[in-house]
Amino acid sequence: MTIAETVATMSQARRLQVGAIVVKDDRVISMGYNGMPSGWDNDCENTFYCTDDDQLPEPDKMLNMGYTKSNNGWYKLVTKPEVLHAETNAIAKLARSTESGLGATMFITHSPCLDCAKLVYQSGINTVYYRNSYRNQDGIQFLEKAGVKVEQILENLG
Repeated sequence: MTIAETVATMSQARRLQVGAIVVKDDRVISMGYNGMPSGWDNDCENTFYCTDDDQLPEPDKMLNMGYTKSNNGWYKLVTKPEVLHAETNAIAKLARSTESGLGATMFITHSPCLDCAKLVYQSGINTVYYRNSYRNQDGIQFLEKAGVKVEQILENLG
């Protein structure tokens, strides 16, 4: 998990950095982090500012809605739809290598979304460990239904 967390720091995302590694036979065979497609500008989020003309709720409500206060007013970072998730990048790199995901284990800093969970299953990965929960559990539920072992790890494996 420590390696996945280190890989996450390679992401240029400002809102959330996610890392994933694929391990087989005690070797890291692939890794990925969330970011824009290869060759693209690596700005992962759009920034939306509220103007003084907007009728804004109380500051606590703004914070709960994901906004941040700055000298320029309230703003919110929204991930661009082109951003590839860490799991997708790790599996794409695996597909371009001579390695196979069949029977491998994936360590992810955050639980996978449903789309990534489907890719994990299709790649033959049979075990997933993750640290932080995603906003919903659809990906976890899919993996469990598909027979993939899934476990949240809250502390270091030592």
